[in-house]
Amino acid sequence: MANIRLIKRRIKSADNISQITKAMEMVAASKMKKAQDLALLGKPYADKIYQAVQELGIHVDKKHHPLLSAGNPKGKLLVVLISTNKGLCGGLNTNLFRSVLNSWGKEKEIDYITVGKKGESLITRSGRSLVADFSQKTPFFESVPAVTQLLVDGFIKGIYREVHLAYNTFLTALKQIPTKKMLLPITAFEKMDIKQEVKFAEFLIEPSTHEILDDLLPHYLENQIRTAIFEAEACEHSARMIAMKNATDSALDFMQELTLLYNKARQEKITYEIADLVTARLAVE
Repeated sequence: MANIRLIKRRIKSADNISQITKAMEMVAASKMKKAQDLALLGKPYADKIYQAVQELGIHVDKKHHPLLSAGNPKGKLLVVLISTNKGLCGGLNTNLFRSVLNSWGKEKEIDYITVGKKGESLITRSGRSLVADFSQKTPFFESVPAVTQLLVDGFIKGIYREVHLAYNTFLTALKQIPTKKMLLPITAFEKMDIKQEVKFAEFLIEPSTHEILDDLLPHYLENQIRTAIFEAEACEHSARMIAMKNATDSALDFMQELTLLYNKARQEKITYEIADLVTARLAVE
């Protein structure tokens, strides 16, 4: 009898868990749609500002713009790590951290800026150098100006030779991939095809290309970080939605197995009781 009561309690617990995970799945699906819309809406603007930096950067002397020139060769490496504040999102953070450690795990002179408590916990527990953590301020994109100012100042002062961004890129609801991108020095326009049609250079620019880039480059960096945060948030909610769906399915499967086990135990109990009654009657006769 105790065994049957135990199985019934386990069935009830599995049912409660399935209800909770189903609710979390629905919440994550709603948040994923909003985060995905933000990421997609920002991409056209990100493409245009990227194009502007490419085309204007060709016509200036890099020496006059410290963000375009090579960093201090004796400086450190800085990584901006964007993770999540909460767990229950499958292997999303684990895959990102594995990619970061595989790329820079052996690097000695390296500092980290974290956006997300999971990333901050990794850097702290592993004994690595944490410069700043922006996990407390939510939503994360409100911290973009402060993060940008911190890394730009460090690069211009020669503290860092390179600045990299590490985050998860949203491809589909089922697939998110860890991504690493160099933010500084800005050398993306060097790979531009020289035969590509130049649009911005056809106009007379006032006050000058140099002065425009002075304001445009920090804004370009902010846009890169903000876009990465939107991508990471879409990845978080989609990964959590899939993880909660898998958890719900597992709980329901477990309930079915327990139900079969409960019915079997109950049938055995009834059979034993009938057998006892028959045995007792035969003994009386």
